[in-house]
Amino acid sequence: MAEVIAGIAIPDTPLVADATAFVREAENDLLYHHSRRVFLFGALQGKRRGLEPDPELLYVGALFHDVGLTPDHSTDDRRFEVDSASAAREFLRGHDVSEDDIARVFLSIALHTTPGVPEFLEPEVALVTAGVETDVLGIGYRDLDASLIAEVTDAHPRPDFKRQILKAFTEGNMRRPQTTFGNVNGDVLERFCPGFEPANFVDIIQGSDWPE
Repeated sequence: MAEVIAGIAIPDTPLVADATAFVREAENDLLYHHSRRVFLFGALQGKRRGLEPDPELLYVGALFHDVGLTPDHSTDDRRFEVDSASAAREFLRGHDVSEDDIARVFLSIALHTTPGVPEFLEPEVALVTAGVETDVLGIGYRDLDASLIAEVTDAHPRPDFKRQILKAFTEGNMRRPQTTFGNVNGDVLERFCPGFEPANFVDIIQGSDWPE
């Protein structure tokens, strides 16, 4: 029987079970519980917005969205979001999922730190970001019933979450600072990594190889 939290059913399928096992092994408690909350809050925000995502694809996108912060699934030269999306793509290709659905999950993860874009794309893409925004930034927090939020956090607690997630973002990006240009993680490194100097878009244009 499917597990139900805050009125949201966790899809009871082999794909979801395998995704849960994969991410539970890859991530610590902080990231795992955060990722499950992202699914639940994303699904709740979807109900509020009248969106109908494929629940399996939303679940995999939510569960894998931070895997690229972990040592075994990260690179030194790509955004952590792309590392996370690539891990999800490889996982899904081993589970007979269509390339169209894989592309949808890839985008839902790759764009989750790019505000102002995902909300205009497919429901799964929009709602992974919505779940992240609710859990990390508090965007949409007051739009959800307090009892539903309590059910989610009872199932997946968030002790000291603000400090701990910023620490995870810092540690997951500090060895590849160049990848944070143009996304929110540059703000994290600027605050917590002494000596970090973020690239500036204007400086790049003015210093380009074009002679004029």
